[in-house]
Amino acid sequence: MLTDAACRKAVPGEKDRKMFDERGLYLLVRKTGSKLWRLKYRFAGKEKLLAIGPYPEVTITQARNARDKAQQQLRDGIDPSAEKQDRKAQAAADALDSFEKIARAWHAVKAKALSERYAAHILSRLENNVFSSLGPKPIRSITAPMVLAMIRKIEQRGAHDMAHRVRNHVSDVFVWAIASGLADTDPAAIIKKALAPTDPKLRPAMVKVADARQLLAAIEDLPGTHWSTLLASRLLALTAARPGVVRLAERQEFEGLDGNNPLWRIPAAKMKLTRSQKRDITWEFVIPLSRDAAATARAAISESPACRETEGPSWLFPGVGGWKRPMSDSTLSKIYRDAGFTGLHVPHGWRSTFSTIMNERAAMEDQERDRAIIDLMLAHAQQGVEPIYNRAMYLPRRRHLAQVWADLLMQGAVEPHLLLPEHRPWRAPSGETGHERRSRRKRTLAA
Repeated sequence: MLTDAACRKAVPGEKDRKMFDERGLYLLVRKTGSKLWRLKYRFAGKEKLLAIGPYPEVTITQARNARDKAQQQLRDGIDPSAEKQDRKAQAAADALDSFEKIARAWHAVKAKALSERYAAHILSRLENNVFSSLGPKPIRSITAPMVLAMIRKIEQRGAHDMAHRVRNHVSDVFVWAIASGLADTDPAAIIKKALAPTDPKLRPAMVKVADARQLLAAIEDLPGTHWSTLLASRLLALTAARPGVVRLAERQEFEGLDGNNPLWRIPAAKMKLTRSQKRDITWEFVIPLSRDAAATARAAISESPACRETEGPSWLFPGVGGWKRPMSDSTLSKIYRDAGFTGLHVPHGWRSTFSTIMNERAAMEDQERDRAIIDLMLAHAQQGVEPIYNRAMYLPRRRHLAQVWADLLMQGAVEPHLLLPEHRPWRAPSGETGHERRSRRKRTLAA
């Protein structure tokens, strides 16, 4: 049998060596100088090894006690090494007990296979819709009615499509937790049939020029609206770009804003493309800007604190709560609802507005070629190299059509710099409710 003195005096050699005690227990003296207690045993006819711990943190007496316990487990038909792994797994499960902790662990794994932007969208949906109600709860305690109650709150906002997306994410978290031994069931899967169906008219839009002008004027006249929201809404309307691209616009993407040929060069990573296309610089999308759009971008750059920084993202449209982050993806949707346009127009609807009005104009003027160019201006995904070539080749015509659209839309509108705080009175809300605004808006449009 070993003694504590022998263990203490053992010195490393050129190779690892074993100092045996009895009944399979030995001290492994590594050539690096560390000393580790090990127990050699047989289970189900196979030789196995149990790591007990380092010496002298684990004394010789404690090592022998661990050996005795392991041998009692063997007599009871239990594999000591497997039982130890089970304890470690349970400890890890206890550390990842709450839904939020498990969801963040799932997201960290999931994000590796996603684009940075989409991964951020998923986490934002969980943070904004799920964590406040389900986050602190132990995952095994969450029931289907709890998940459904959380989803119903999203539906009450009229965000039926968001409700379905959030349910999918929550279900993915539960499936990952089940596979990891952290949960037993997926209550989010059970409630799938209970969700309200998505609205087939997810993106209503104004399709008449007069209505589009009135819409933009109503948004820009809404009391208490932040300057970045107003300018983002205007640039969105003028370019017919996707709302996500507009809210993430950065200073370095804009070129020649003071010249005759201003451009907005959107990186492929921000476009609605496949993952491989997002990594290919040739898929960047260039928008020739009208004079009005260029003036809007200049106004945002002049006001945004982020655009004056030399490090970090230079957001044109920072969030209301702080300039180091872009505006939320729900900011524009909310302001359109507040202005009374629920069911009439959403931010993404500007693409339909632009397409409908400009295609009607092309038909009336017998400009059939313009219809294909209008489709190119909307950056609809197309296969092959030719669409990319066409977007560049038709750049002059695209710029002309962009200015035609701006001239149609901006009649009666104020200059964009007048939407900045120093020029626009910061009025308190009028007290008119959202229902009253919607009713008034519908009456006006009907008239």
